[in-house]
Amino acid sequence: MKRLSTFSWIAVILLVVPALVVPVRAETRIEKNLKLEPGGRFILDADGGAVVVRGSREAGVRVVVTSQRDDLEKLYDFKFEEGPGEVRVAARRVPGSLWKRGVSFGFEVRVPETTGIKLHTGGGAIDVSALRAGIELETSGGSLDISDVTGDVAAQTSGGSISVDGVKGAVRVETSGGSVHAEAVTGPLTARTSGGSISVSGVTGDADAETSGGPVLVKEAGGHVRAYTSGGSIEVSFVRRNGRGGDLDTSGGSVRVFLDASVNLNLDASTTGGSVSSDIPVLVQGKASRSSLEGKMGKGGELLRIRASGGSVRLFKI
Repeated sequence: MKRLSTFSWIAVILLVVPALVVPVRAETRIEKNLKLEPGGRFILDADGGAVVVRGSREAGVRVVVTSQRDDLEKLYDFKFEEGPGEVRVAARRVPGSLWKRGVSFGFEVRVPETTGIKLHTGGGAIDVSALRAGIELETSGGSLDISDVTGDVAAQTSGGSISVDGVKGAVRVETSGGSVHAEAVTGPLTARTSGGSISVSGVTGDADAETSGGPVLVKEAGGHVRAYTSGGSIEVSFVRRNGRGGDLDTSGGSVRVFLDASVNLNLDASTTGGSVSSDIPVLVQGKASRSSLEGKMGKGGELLRIRASGGSVRLFKI
């Protein structure tokens, strides 16, 4: 029997390999350029899909929808509308279409940086940055990432974490199933989560943080601090000369507070699961005990109230 020559083997491989290659499904790509002058409003309302929005110094809105599926437009009805001062984009599931699992797609949006933003998606992450106007975000199943925004922020997710970095304005964020991280916020902050930790740093305004399932960490607080958790510890550090006080309450851990010893505050601290101690001089009022401390720092002033049910309370100088 004759053996195949090297040339013959190469010929066979070249004939067989193409037959083994699996055809790649064509992707869907929809591109739209819509008219919108700076200072307008962009609204997106979709039954699904991840969303990325970036601010730009260019006029007009550019929307790109992508998916690895080639039948996306049979499953979703996309509408793009432009009007005086406003652009609207919608994506609705086609009634009666045979729904398939694993349908994923995303929006990439570029808008003038002074555009007001309102986004809603029924399932997907939202990432927004480089904007100079207020934003409203809501998703039923993804994380939220917000950065470099000048304007008020209202954001909500039912199933993901939230990250906020570099916002000049009032911030209100809420998640039912993830952690919250916020830093460099010039303004007041309200953060809520039912299932994760809260970490806050560099908030110049009042900070209000509440979680049902994790610790709360607040660093470099520039205003009044309210922190509540039923499932973790609390640690708060105030910037120097901040005598705004706060209300700190945990049912499942200890509380550590770092303060400028020169500020004037009224202090009311107690615990049912440990002791209360302070490195800062406190003029005690009433009856002192191992588990409570009530009195004045300096001349007294705003109230710093601390409650712990499952750990100790400690006050430190900064």
